[in-house]
Amino acid sequence: MTRIVVVGSINMDLVTQAPRFPDPGETLLGERFFTVPGGKGANQAVAAARLGAEVALVGALGDDDFGQRLHRALADEGIALDHLLTLRDAASGTASITVAQGENQIIVVPAANACVSPAQVERAQALIARADAVLVQLEIPLETVEATVRLCHRLGVPVILDPAPAQPLPAAWLRLARYVTPNQHELATLLGADPDEDFRVLMQRAPCPVVLTRGSEGAWYREQAAPIHQPGFRVAAVDSTGAGDTFNAALAVFLHEGLPQAVRKACAAAALSVGKLGAQAGMPDRSEVDALLARSID
Repeated sequence: MTRIVVVGSINMDLVTQAPRFPDPGETLLGERFFTVPGGKGANQAVAAARLGAEVALVGALGDDDFGQRLHRALADEGIALDHLLTLRDAASGTASITVAQGENQIIVVPAANACVSPAQVERAQALIARADAVLVQLEIPLETVEATVRLCHRLGVPVILDPAPAQPLPAAWLRLARYVTPNQHELATLLGADPDEDFRVLMQRAPCPVVLTRGSEGAWYREQAAPIHQPGFRVAAVDSTGAGDTFNAALAVFLHEGLPQAVRKACAAAALSVGKLGAQAGMPDRSEVDALLARSID
């Protein structure tokens, strides 16, 4: 069984469904509101677990109602939580999400996620050393992201860096990652480049192998040669929240099959994930991914 460690955020998603996004200063009547577990770290852990991996999560929760609910939800997915901290003096992270016409807008309040530290990552060294791949994102402190990338590089464990939310990162960090998985905006931000520049040119300028997500268009990937396109899979989109997290998780789970196959399966998993409301609600299991691939021709 593939062993995945996720170092990342855990949030309670506060989701509002609306017919469209409001304009600045406008009050708009919504259609539905609900709360659902989320956070990029937790989402990637859940997606990897549903795809059949043995998953452990390094993160932090507040000692509040959201924290208790989030802990139960992660445990119910079979995720190992030995390195998950519960902090008495912090609230659990939240993400306020508006969903309209299959797209989303998100505001994240890190709270306990801001307390995930390099020391906590070091304490998980034995766990990380046994992993087949490690996933890390940018909803935790950057010093902790750096510690994770450097530790994985030192241990020889593949680390997949999801550079979201977008912000510039030192090239030295990027060179240590096995793969970086931005969208076009995130890649331009990473490199300090014009976001309207051809993304294939930006991919070749990056100091590390890049797997670039393109939503319904699929993904592009580059290791050493020119970027290669993996087309997406046609689905009826309901909510794209969590699609990128599903993609990253699947990439890690199937990486041992080789990058082309891992990207193809990641595109299929991400496509399936947008069929339901909520980041984790639509995340598929391996049989669903296999079924979509069996009936699809790129």
